Amino acid sequence: MKRAILLLTAMMVFAVAASAQSIAIGATMENFSLSDGNGNMKSLNDLKGKNGAVIMFVSSQCPVVKAYNDRMNEIASEYAAKGITFIGINSNVGEIEKAEAKPVGWVKDHIAATYKFPVLFDKGNVFADKLGATTTPEAYFVDAKNVLLYHGAIDNDKSGANITATYLRTAFDSALAGKKIERTSANAFGCTIKRVE
Repeated sequence: MKRAILLLTAMMVFAVAASAQSIAIGATMENFSLSDGNGNMKSLNDLKGKNGAVIMFVSSQCPVVKAYNDRMNEIASEYAAKGITFIGINSNVGEIEKAEAKPVGWVKDHIAATYKFPVLFDKGNVFADKLGATTTPEAYFVDAKNVLLYHGAIDNDKSGANITATYLRTAFDSALAGKKIERTSANAFGCTIKRVE
């Protein structure tokens, strides 16, 4: 009986893993279009800078994202001048529902007051599922040809008080200098993306 349960569990884990989608380092991210807070469709190719873009999964409620907001804005401003743009993605089902509320939901107000870069809404988690994104904040850095160069955490310290590894900045700087990115991934940490059930 135990053997049958173990076999069934292993089969279920394999099935979930096989159905999970993701994008590998070195693969090309397909152009995508999502709606902004005003209902306008924006695409990766429209928003990307001359040297690429970082797709950043964010949340209006996650305390870890809140701890990173100033750092994200600072990095976004610094690297926009170097041709790398930030594109925020909100895939949290509850926040999207609140953003669509009438009158205008507080999530839209929060985004407008918080971020110095566009934030798009991934209704139904379709884009997050395609990339395999699970966490906020979670970064995907692509070059000018949409090739994925880095995926994961922004840095190694959510508080910002003891940062010893600036993964995202280091990836940007290496790419801009034409050098190999030594660390192409780092485990993202924060809050789980809340998905449609």
